[in-house]
Amino acid sequence: MRFRLLLSLALLLPGWSAHAADSILPGVDSRYSESRRVRATDLPDDEALVAAGARIGTVHIDPRAVFDTTIPEDNTALFRLANRLHVRTRSSTIMELLLFRTGERYDPRLLAESERLLRDTHYLHDASIHPVAWRDGLVDIEVTTQDVWTLNPGLSFGLQGGQSSSGFEIEELNLLGMGTQIGIGYKTGVDRSSTTTYYRDNHLARSWWSLLLQHSDNSDGRTSVAVLDHPFYALDTRWAAGASLRRDQRIDTLYDGGVVVDRFATDEQLGNLYGGWSAGLRNGWTRRWYLGLASESKRFSTVTPLDVPSMAPADYRLVYPWLRFELLQDAYRTARNRDQIERTEDFALGWQASALLGYGIDALGSDREAAVFRFSLSKGHEIGARQTLLWSTGATGRWQGGVLTNAVMSAESRYYYRQSPHRLIFMSLAADAGHNLDADHQLLLGGDSGLRAYPLRFQSGAGRWLFSAEQRWYTNWYPFRLFNVGGAAFVDMGRAFGRGTATSANQELLKDIGVGLRLGANRSALGNVVHVDASYALDGPASVRHLQFSVETQHSF
Repeated sequence: MRFRLLLSLALLLPGWSAHAADSILPGVDSRYSESRRVRATDLPDDEALVAAGARIGTVHIDPRAVFDTTIPEDNTALFRLANRLHVRTRSSTIMELLLFRTGERYDPRLLAESERLLRDTHYLHDASIHPVAWRDGLVDIEVTTQDVWTLNPGLSFGLQGGQSSSGFEIEELNLLGMGTQIGIGYKTGVDRSSTTTYYRDNHLARSWWSLLLQHSDNSDGRTSVAVLDHPFYALDTRWAAGASLRRDQRIDTLYDGGVVVDRFATDEQLGNLYGGWSAGLRNGWTRRWYLGLASESKRFSTVTPLDVPSMAPADYRLVYPWLRFELLQDAYRTARNRDQIERTEDFALGWQASALLGYGIDALGSDREAAVFRFSLSKGHEIGARQTLLWSTGATGRWQGGVLTNAVMSAESRYYYRQSPHRLIFMSLAADAGHNLDADHQLLLGGDSGLRAYPLRFQSGAGRWLFSAEQRWYTNWYPFRLFNVGGAAFVDMGRAFGRGTATSANQELLKDIGVGLRLGANRSALGNVVHVDASYALDGPASVRHLQFSVETQHSF
């Protein structure tokens, strides 16, 4: 990941108003203001509204600008200009994400799930939905959202595990306020340099169909992706369908002790077609069934030879029908100052399970008969008022010729202990164990996978584990009204184990300690947390530079 530096806000045409271009939807008033609200003197609670058979009345959409100029600190010339340049999210765009409509029965669960859908977008910082008035059997609903800056022209750079990356890009994550994403950029990293263009519309023709088109010209090949998808977008959604194609031509690299030991060219082609059905949400549970047809193929060839024979794996092609079952429990909680700074976060605490089984068939074009399996299971637990534990486990692999092949079993747990609204202890433990891995599948551990003071891809093996503990601080410091500031003191510990592809280096236990600054970019659609860390390696050979500095962007604290 990389740290992004915004260069300019001046690429949008000034004076555009999303409201001016947005028509008022039936039953929707996007101009609803405090002075026009008609509130009941005694608004019943959710249980009483449901018992009374209340129906949705008027839905009031209040899409707020990036900067709230009613706050004196935000009422500056620069921020007022930014609000004028920014195309605010259209009321119709917000309405598309709501799971309720005027005239339908009032259901507080749908309000909460709609909030989660709104917060899950790139172009909204936060969202709240609540009833504001009740009369004549109708309950009026107010939907309040907070925009973020979605035009991201800028430079990016990063330093991680002793390796640097950089790039330039321009992207708009809420084109004309309609939620559409479009971008072009160039980046250079450890493995390759890439020029990428993409287009994503998550509500194609104002529907729940989404379209993704992406192409990258890389220094070692090219990548093309096309996805058309109608997902199970809500717990009560009854059907899903989709198709995807991906072609990736690249140079793959094998590492041992952080050093390149082999390179080979890979031509990977993936295709998938599926349909899904569900009876919807029943007694707090959702059960879904999927049926699909998938194609996976990889062709390998050697590139510039090294001092040892190439370890490029054999070509393979699998075409297989597959069946998947998914089980979800409706149990979610919100929190602040956990993995983000001063941002509402949604956590799933209910059971979530998924199991897929497919079988490659010669008649469909497979070069072998093999069973393909994928499994995952997760759950969250609230332990009193201060503690939360989240865990997940999963497995993937193939069964071919009576042999378990390219199988990986994974498990992860995350623990949060709330000391105060601005202090939290976080601990995580993750492990992966592989069996009979394909030659192009390495389990690596290093500066890019959690051991912050060590080189990238420093250890490899048939398995790995990593433990991290952090003391986190979340401050009220809000410099320039642009960044929320936090900090962390941390310790990491882990090692790779077992013999994997190209494993010969020492697999000793590695430990590091460090401190870091965290900057939450809550005004930006990137919604990421900038990490500036200083870490010190407590183990490792003399070749390891023990003190490391890193700057990178991550999705969480």
